[in-house]
Amino acid sequence: MYKSARLASPAPNPPRTRTMWPALTKTISAGSQSTAARLYSTSAKYAHLTPRKQSFIPTSGTYPAGFRATGIHCGVKKKSDVKDLALILSDRPCTTAAVFTTNAFKAAPVLVSREILDKNGGQGIYGVVTNSGCANAVTGTLGLENARRMAHAVDLLTGQPDSAVIMSTGVIGQHLPIGKIEQGVHDAAQSLGSDNDAWSRAAEAFMTTDTFPKLRSATFTLPSGTTFRMAGITKGAGMIHPNMATLLGFIVTDARIAAPLLGKALKHAVDRSFNAISVDGDMSTNDTIAVLANGAAVESDGEGIVDEESEDYASFRDGLVEFAADLAQLVVRDGEGATKFVTVNVQGANTFEEAKQVASTIATSSLVKTALYGQDANWGRILCAVGYSGVSSIDPSRVSVSFVPTDGSAILPLLVRGEPENVDEARASEILKMEDLEIRVELALGSESARMWTCDLSHEYITINADYRS
Repeated sequence: MYKSARLASPAPNPPRTRTMWPALTKTISAGSQSTAARLYSTSAKYAHLTPRKQSFIPTSGTYPAGFRATGIHCGVKKKSDVKDLALILSDRPCTTAAVFTTNAFKAAPVLVSREILDKNGGQGIYGVVTNSGCANAVTGTLGLENARRMAHAVDLLTGQPDSAVIMSTGVIGQHLPIGKIEQGVHDAAQSLGSDNDAWSRAAEAFMTTDTFPKLRSATFTLPSGTTFRMAGITKGAGMIHPNMATLLGFIVTDARIAAPLLGKALKHAVDRSFNAISVDGDMSTNDTIAVLANGAAVESDGEGIVDEESEDYASFRDGLVEFAADLAQLVVRDGEGATKFVTVNVQGANTFEEAKQVASTIATSSLVKTALYGQDANWGRILCAVGYSGVSSIDPSRVSVSFVPTDGSAILPLLVRGEPENVDEARASEILKMEDLEIRVELALGSESARMWTCDLSHEYITINADYRS
């Protein structure tokens, strides 16, 4: 899973109209539409996708003040019409927190991003630069040098040292074409924008085997009355598992929040979002989730969120959980070869940790996932996974299992307090044909619950991964 958050200390916010570098010369404003009013893509570029997947591609959004974004092709990928470098910059320094992979083979961008946050406490972080097509992982001393050069390319834009978090994704064991990256960062700065098209370009530059860009934005209002915005981009479709996924992501917000509280909120949110998804159970070398808060939603003399016991902090934390979960679910919905999005909901556990352990065991079971693909109501596989989850307090005579359709129709009980039901196979087949469904497990031991999001495992998954490097 992701490690504890790395914290960045808050830095004083300059006046909202201050220009931090030549490429950003005007005041940046967020979009005016609410999340509920967002429209979704019917672009010809994604016409080959199912209507369900197309519905996840926004054509408008509400983006945080002070941030600009873009994505370009710089030459990491062979095809010139495919974006491979994303740049997101703030016009003022951000409070920053990040979590990183626990894989022993940490990629160079992970090590360098941690190095930057450790070196200066995160003060002066202005943005994120990401490339796709090359992971810069297991690349030795040269890989570290290239990662530092990638970060320095952003420093040349901001005029500040150690001012960026960097991310890379793609094939492991290959060196970055660092000259193309450096030129790409310079070129990308010329096309930065604050509208949905600019943010969509950035999201497309994150993609590898993803079939659609994963971009979200939302507006929140704190109990104190302050309104702030969040925007986020993530990527991932395979090598996705809580103990590390090929999963990059960042969230930016114009909220103002003290660094220790941002780190705590991020850890809380990641445990309930990016560490609660699984596609194939494999662990990656590059995973990074970062949150940047520039405080632009608060007047220059306002202190923002500084008290962990305040209603504003609880509201911000819960909003971050909701937002991060929305982003994380997009990864599962785009799982390589997936035909179903499955929520595993474990209830009635003694602790959150035990509930999550059971949910994770079910969500990562190849037998469960292949049964879902085959639309086979073999609930014995689910029960088997519950049994070997390692939670010693489970009492088989108390456990219940159900299929829950997401269309509002009746729940289908499969096992009730250890006793099998006379299952309506036709109804079970009907539910298993749905793109979205829930597996609900009641342990009847306590009051804690946890959810995992997963997908089925299909023939197409093998095809995609057998041909990945080609």
